[in-house]
Amino acid sequence: QPLSPCVAGERLCSTEEATAGSGTYTRHGFIFSSLAGCLERKNEDNELPVVSVVRDSESQLLPNVGAVVTCKVCSINSRFAKVHILYVGSTPLKSTFRGTIRREDIRATEKDKVEVYKSFRPSDIVLAKVISLGDAQSNYLLSTAENELGVVVARSEAGVQMVPISWCEMQCPRTHTKEFRKVARVQPQFLQT
Repeated sequence: QPLSPCVAGERLCSTEEATAGSGTYTRHGFIFSSLAGCLERKNEDNELPVVSVVRDSESQLLPNVGAVVTCKVCSINSRFAKVHILYVGSTPLKSTFRGTIRREDIRATEKDKVEVYKSFRPSDIVLAKVISLGDAQSNYLLSTAENELGVVVARSEAGVQMVPISWCEMQCPRTHTKEFRKVARVQPQFLQT
């Protein structure tokens, strides 16, 4: 049967007619949808059908707490870097989510000595971990405190992709100028081509 679309919070049926499956919750004897998606009914061995709501493939994958995300730095100031989240894991996002990497979340050690402009620059591509879901502006708080997290792609002032030479520096292969960054020790599974 065709899947019917439903919105989050929509009342689907009573608990006497069906069992609540994934994407649903029960309240006061009724089953409600807990997310926007498509309603699915599955009959299993003459028991009550199981009602579940599946996100349609078009709907947005959201960055969850603990997810490793790839983001692009938009702007920096002395307290934090503002970023746009581009990927969750290796899945590209359809729409942009904003994130913030606060000064104290840039690295695990000597947090009080961290300087944002020595860690990130606008247009850097950074691997970060989601540490909390955002406020009303959907601004996610991100951390690069682990060794595997930090800048993975940065361009020098000459516009050339720089090469990491230590955990805190990258070098331009053309001009040999060194620039400070919080460099990620990249694990192969996170490399975006």
